[in-house]
Amino acid sequence: MEKGLKKGNILKFLVDMFFVTLACMIMAFAFAAFCIPLDIAPGGFSGLATVIYSFTGAPVGAVSFIMCIPLFVILYKDMGAINFLKTLYGTFAFSFFIDIMTGKFDITNDLFLASVFGGIVFGVGVGLLFKFKGTTGGTELLALLIQKRFPHFTMGNLILILDGMVVLIAGIAFRNFEIMVYSGINIFIATKVIDFIQEGTSYTKAFYIFTSDPKGIRNAIFETLDRGVTFIKAKGGYSNEDKDILLCVVSRMEVAVLRELISDIDPDAFVILAEVSEVLGEGFKGVTEE
Repeated sequence: MEKGLKKGNILKFLVDMFFVTLACMIMAFAFAAFCIPLDIAPGGFSGLATVIYSFTGAPVGAVSFIMCIPLFVILYKDMGAINFLKTLYGTFAFSFFIDIMTGKFDITNDLFLASVFGGIVFGVGVGLLFKFKGTTGGTELLALLIQKRFPHFTMGNLILILDGMVVLIAGIAFRNFEIMVYSGINIFIATKVIDFIQEGTSYTKAFYIFTSDPKGIRNAIFETLDRGVTFIKAKGGYSNEDKDILLCVVSRMEVAVLRELISDIDPDAFVILAEVSEVLGEGFKGVTEE
């Protein structure tokens, strides 16, 4: 049993590392084909290395990897052995593939197209990397180090600030405002693609219904949509009266039907419609219906 478990863990680790390697290749292609040729610097140490490459010819991958070394040394104990090895490997693989691919592609000279397609391809790579619990270090490590000293900053905000600084440096170094704009577009698109790969498309919506006839709407939902409804106890801030808020999660195709039901029963109902990134349960994905 233990041997089987160990073999299973080893196999899973090897599969993860295969996809981490594939993700690093995709990310490196995005940089080598779209960012480096047009001086687009979409944040991170690799973005900063792109600026250095444009002025000195120093290889982007090698420079970005060297920048990470002091952070690896400082944060080794905080990362743990497995995370350290995976991060070190991801950083090395990304840097290695960038330097192999640099100068091999001449796809477009249009800054807008390069920023858009570069963002899409890079986002696919990062999304795949995160899906298999990999990372390439970079500004994530620097953000982690800063957060240790200033814990009131969130990792997300620190990475955003650091990437923004790289974009600003690129704009100043190249004396080109367009580079800043298109680098920002690249980051924005990559972030959206990463979110899409991580969370998928939202096919469900959550209705929060404030109504004077909660039982009537509940019964209509049961009869028409066959969906569950949750009553949430609340107190009106102005009226100071106890109220029931109805919470109902429906598929995208049922949104119009539920809107009409609510309007027919209580035209004065107050409704909040919210995106739901994932639902697990009867009637939704993640549950096998027999």
